[in-house]
Amino acid sequence: MPEQRNSRKPSLVLKILRMAVLVYVGLAAVLAIGQRGFIYFPSQQSEALLAGIARKAGMEPWRSASGELVGWKTVPREGAPETGNVAIAFHGNAGFALDRLYFVDCLRGLPGDPIHTVYLFEYPGYGARPGKPSEKAICRAAAEALDELTRDARTCVYLIGESLGSGVACHLAAQHPDKVAGLFLATPFTSLGDVAKHHHPFMPVRLFLVEKYDNESALRNYAGPVAFLVAEEDEVVPARLGVRLHDGYRGPKRLWVDEGSSHNTLMYIPTAPWWVAAWDFLLTGGTATP
Repeated sequence: MPEQRNSRKPSLVLKILRMAVLVYVGLAAVLAIGQRGFIYFPSQQSEALLAGIARKAGMEPWRSASGELVGWKTVPREGAPETGNVAIAFHGNAGFALDRLYFVDCLRGLPGDPIHTVYLFEYPGYGARPGKPSEKAICRAAAEALDELTRDARTCVYLIGESLGSGVACHLAAQHPDKVAGLFLATPFTSLGDVAKHHHPFMPVRLFLVEKYDNESALRNYAGPVAFLVAEEDEVVPARLGVRLHDGYRGPKRLWVDEGSSHNTLMYIPTAPWWVAAWDFLLTGGTATP
């Protein structure tokens, strides 16, 4: 009898192990197959509704040469020069571009009004822009927009990358370093794989992750000034990833860690000391000292 009981134990253990493996594989499959659903959270609205929001904020549609909606841009102020310093903002993974009007307010509030035009880039599948979001689609559309804006050699372009948008900004800077005067990266990360690993430590996420957004590698191909803003208590993108990205960058750089802030509680106001200092640093080509 004792021998019979012992013979049953391995079969029970094997059943438990098999079940655990099946559950693990199932979870991995869900993450692999539906990964874009875990990355992108677009809000969609009609262009007419968004145009009304934009108008109230002093903005108008930003269209490509072919007439397609790219995003939104500030209406030039009366008496402003035809061109000059411009900033393109690439937002995080949720909402749509006009949810980031705080970037417009903050840039307009800089001393001396150094930014001629602010552009809020809309991702494919977000807002009123058709398409489906993916790293390939977003980066391709962003590159096309940058190319059109820089056809006038007098235009000096600065990129803002917020969270996921840091991946777009870093990609553009790496692929077109001669067209990007500087980067402002808010709550950035080293790579999307590192963020995914933080949230799913027991899953082989790097093996099946299609969306890479490898900022660490991208910045190796850029040498312009980069301002890094990290939220100390960030629960989405760990602060250590933003700090690591800063530490590994070899070009002109400055780092600000906003104490007590989480991923969505950074206070973007024109008078924030880190905001003014960051843009002073960028607009002087990385020569401004703290």
